[in-house]
Amino acid sequence: MFKITHAQAWVHDQDEALAYYTDKVGMEVREDVTLPELGGFRWLTVGPPAQPDVSLALIAVPGPPVMDDDTAGKLKELIGKGFAGSIFLSTDDCQATYDEMKARGVEFTEEPAPRPYGIDAAFRDPSGNQIRLIQTTAA
Repeated sequence: MFKITHAQAWVHDQDEALAYYTDKVGMEVREDVTLPELGGFRWLTVGPPAQPDVSLALIAVPGPPVMDDDTAGKLKELIGKGFAGSIFLSTDDCQATYDEMKARGVEFTEEPAPRPYGIDAAFRDPSGNQIRLIQTTAA
């Protein structure tokens, strides 16, 4: 058997993303390591306090030689438009979590609304990544 331990989000600025995900979203820092042997690559992860075995890696869009400038530019554009994937956060009470996060400065693009699968709301991080806050209904 195996478990998922990490998911990745591309970010434009790791320091900005770190502040956003910890101060506004409410996650905690898991790892923050810079690797000189990999050209200064920064391994930065955060995660929900109640879920210590799952982390979100906040990875800066690389430049050459990892990614050419044209590809990096296109990726940054897609991220900025919210089309580089979505992050889904589960909650037992979408409205209460929405209220808490909004009070900490999260700007939502969609308020909590009923859906066929439960209640959800949406926001985007400073890089543009789309995040859905979901309260599912029991089947």
